Amino acid sequence: MIVITGSAGFIGSCLVSKFNQQGVYDLILVDDFSKHEKDQNLYEKRFAKKIDRKVFIKWFEDNYKEVSLVIHIGARTDTTEFDVNIFNELNLNYTKAVWKLCSLHHIRMVYASSAATYGLGEFGYNDDESKISLLKPLNPYGDSKNDFDKWAILQKEQPPQWQGLKFFNVYGPNEYHKGRMASVIFHAFHQIQKVGEVKLFRSHKPEYSDGCQLRDFVYVKDVVDVIWYLANEKVKSGIYNLGSGKARTFLDLAKSTFNALNLETKVSFIDTPADIRDKYQYFTEANMQKLISAGYKKPFTTLEEGVGDYVKNYLTTNKYF
Repeated sequence: MIVITGSAGFIGSCLVSKFNQQGVYDLILVDDFSKHEKDQNLYEKRFAKKIDRKVFIKWFEDNYKEVSLVIHIGARTDTTEFDVNIFNELNLNYTKAVWKLCSLHHIRMVYASSAATYGLGEFGYNDDESKISLLKPLNPYGDSKNDFDKWAILQKEQPPQWQGLKFFNVYGPNEYHKGRMASVIFHAFHQIQKVGEVKLFRSHKPEYSDGCQLRDFVYVKDVVDVIWYLANEKVKSGIYNLGSGKARTFLDLAKSTFNALNLETKVSFIDTPADIRDKYQYFTEANMQKLISAGYKKPFTTLEEGVGDYVKNYLTTNKYF
């Protein structure tokens, strides 16, 4: 059996779909299934059992012999939440409990870290484990992810094979439930549908033109392809970046969205809110060499290709992956 936590969420449900496409149905799905806005993410997907996240640790203690791999995607991901206790409980301590059971019973583990650990990028965006203790995340969410990364690499007792994946700006189908935390592509599409234009943050740094702030946008189908690879290959344990490896501007993103709808690009700019201005990232780009050196050779989807697929085949029809 393969356990997928966060399985009703955005990335988790796409991962269930990927495994189903590959003929894998012996899946244990873990999440808070009381949130029915995520129900459609798992509609018609095949799996062995659902387990509420609150009872999963006990279930795992009792049923570890059935489990060959844990893919721990579940987390509190709201970057605007500032209650540290919530992150300590759901992100840090919960992940430690999963790690300890995987270590004790020699079960492989893949878990979700985040590019939020890099903060403003003062030390670059290289997945060099010797620099993890230096990183300065910008919010409690990033802190919780970095705290676990720091803890994991110091552990003497480890799963027989493990990877922590620093997700960059993931976008794609099955994020309908995420509200304000959905991707910029999702919000751009709905702005176009509503008012015919996209509003972007104005630059407050002279070296960047308006809309030319850069992010590493990675399509969720690429993310699940990487996880599938890790699940099926012997890859060195450690922490890996997971982005496209290519920073693109928000203007590129807006243009790609308009092009996918066969519409003329119309963009206006608004001031970045003052309360987040000093913590706003102007550049992120994943150095992907570590994953490539570990044997992953599949090319990543370009922004134009990914946005085109997302808009035409999912957003315009409310389809799920």
